[in-house]
Amino acid sequence: MNEVEVVVAHSERATLRVGDVFLKIDADRTRTDVEVRAMAMAPVPTPEVLWRKPPVLALAALPGTALGRLGEPSTASPAAWAAAGAAVRRLHDAPLPPWPGRSLDALASALDAECAWLVANDVLPVGLVTRNRRVAEGALRPWTPVFTHGDLQVAHVFVDGDEITGVVDWSEAGRGDALYDLAVLTLGHEEHLGDVVAGYGTDVDLDVIRAWWSLRSLLTVRWLVEHGFDPASPGCEVDVLRARL
Repeated sequence: MNEVEVVVAHSERATLRVGDVFLKIDADRTRTDVEVRAMAMAPVPTPEVLWRKPPVLALAALPGTALGRLGEPSTASPAAWAAAGAAVRRLHDAPLPPWPGRSLDALASALDAECAWLVANDVLPVGLVTRNRRVAEGALRPWTPVFTHGDLQVAHVFVDGDEITGVVDWSEAGRGDALYDLAVLTLGHEEHLGDVVAGYGTDVDLDVIRAWWSLRSLLTVRWLVEHGFDPASPGCEVDVLRARL
């Protein structure tokens, strides 16, 4: 009998692995609906949907290994990072999904709320929050919406050698800013930004990507703390914010 591996678990969702099958259990059916629809539309490799019985979604495992992990050096080659950039470009060139993403106003409001919470609860120093908020505001400008993954963490991109074998966790997919995906992919892995941009194949505004690093990190710290994760682990969100000083 295969052992059950807990990949991630918190109060909102859990992912279990049993052999070559991943079982995703989500309290919010809407997220699973988005994930299934997005994978069907995406022009990049995604896991095969084996079956679905809400709140459980069964997916086949992808070959290869994750491009990297936040807080750990990536062992993937520059060519693999460039291939990830090329895959993101294919996604962004695809037709828009019919559902919306987060609006500019919603992001600005969330930034206000999260910065206030971080300071009021002494989670981060005032100066660190203030400096990163100024940087983050550079991402809050009009953009042409594209088909975005929405949570393109480095651990969600799988590679075999220099080839992309698939992208997982599409529950946040929707219309959004192309540079947000590139920023999340390279969060904590700034040394690979050049490789990703080279694979992406077009000019990008690096200052906006850096702004998204700050914005993403500021918006994530409270969620991580409240769900039992440590954003102050080496190389993770707090270190990303400190790097902007």
